[in-house]
Order: sequence, then structure tokens, then C-alpha cells
Amino acid sequence: MRSLKTASNPAAIANPSPPPYEPQKKTPKYKSFEVYRWNPDRPTEKPILKTFKVDLNACGPMVLDALIKIKNEQDSTLTFRRSCREGICGSCAMNIGGINTLACIARIDPDISKPLKIYPLPHMNIIKDLVPDLTHFYKQYKSIEPYLKQRTSPPPDRENLQSIEDRDKLNGLYECILCACCSTSCPSYWWNQEEYLGPAVLLHSYRWMVDSRDQYGKERRERLQDKMSLYRCHTILNCSKTCPKGLQPGKAIQRIKMLMATE
Repeated sequence: MRSLKTASNPAAIANPSPPPYEPQKKTPKYKSFEVYRWNPDRPTEKPILKTFKVDLNACGPMVLDALIKIKNEQDSTLTFRRSCREGICGSCAMNIGGINTLACIARIDPDISKPLKIYPLPHMNIIKDLVPDLTHFYKQYKSIEPYLKQRTSPPPDRENLQSIEDRDKLNGLYECILCACCSTSCPSYWWNQEEYLGPAVLLHSYRWMVDSRDQYGKERRERLQDKMSLYRCHTILNCSKTCPKGLQPGKAIQRIKMLMATE
């Protein structure tokens, strides 16, 4: 008959507890951010670039993360728009390092020897700091009637059907989030924005022209038959280069011109 022997000291065979976890402290890595500042409460004072230093090892990877950190920890008066943080809403559009883009998807350059300059969208009236006045931009968008228009409605007992081929024509158009990065990068829009609709609005206009369910394409084009609304585009293509969604507003504008030329 076998006998079972136990250790005289049970603690000797117990698993030793692991040492407490101590995270390694990273050496601070400070980068300078030069941010455009202007306060409407002091209209006689000129805008300035104010420098903030942010530890990249204690900050998220995107420019919006740095701006939020600056506002929370260094200067609560810093003003900018932001919402989704996913490149969907277009709220945080601004000029970062000389490029119009969205702060929430613009990665911070890890090179700490180069300061990052942040301005509001160019050639727009400024409400405060990094917040441009987009009132006129949205009025232009409203002017193209950006919704489905039909003379004859579909039967009430069925959906408003569209073929796969016709639906594919909308790809690269409907994704526009109206961030205004493209329009504010366009020299023609800088100098003629009171009359020229600009790349973003014209891209949306084309989106409704090619929608097979819309029945007012001809009327939409007739409203652009003047020398300013459409034809101030000189195919510089700054709009396509700067679009944070990778869309091609310049291509859409040329297709509108082709439709109008062949009617």
C-alpha cells in the first residue's frame, strides 16, 4: 500500500507571486506646435502663432490629440471644432503643415526638431482661432438642392429601385463629408467664392446629376450655365490633392462640363 507524503512546509511548493508590475517611464519627447490664435473680442490685435510644447510620449498619435491635450492642460481658451474623431464628420478641418486636412486623421510628425504649424482653413473669415466661418459655403451647398427630385414618384408599395451599375456611378461622390478642405485649397475659389461654387459643392451637384433616380439633371445643369458658377475651374487640381477622403472633385467638375457640352 503506497503512502502519500506531504511537504513539511506547504509554502515551499506554492507558486511564488510575481513581482508587482512597474511600467517603464519613457523619457519626455517634446514637440513644438505653433497654433494660429485670434480673438474676436480684441479685433484690433493682429493674429499670432502661439507655441505650445507637447510630450509625444504622453499624447495620442494624431494632431487632434495634441490640440485636445493643449486645451485641457495648457490653454483652455484655444478654440477649434471637433466631433467624431474618425474622419467622418469633417468638423476638424484645418491647415496642418501647409496642407488642408482633418486633424483627427493627420498623424503627428515624430521629428521633434521641426515645429508643426497649424492654421485655420485659408481664405475664409475666422470666427476664432482655428474656427472658420462656413456660412457662405453651406449656403452654396443649399443652392444646388442636394436631394432627390422626381416628377413621378415610385409606387407606394415598392422601394425606389436602382441597378447595381447605376449605384456604382455614385462611388467617389457620396462619400464627401463637406469638410471644405478642397474648396479652400482652390485659388479660383479664393478669389471668386461669392459666385464660383467651388469643388465640394460642384462634386455634390454632379452626384445628383448622375443619380438614375433623379429626374432634374437637365435643370441642374441649366442653373450652372454662366461664366462663374462652374467655369471658373481651371483644372489646377489642388482639390483632388488635398481631399482627406481621397476623392476627385476636379474629375467630377470636368464630367459636368462634358455633359453640358454634349447636350
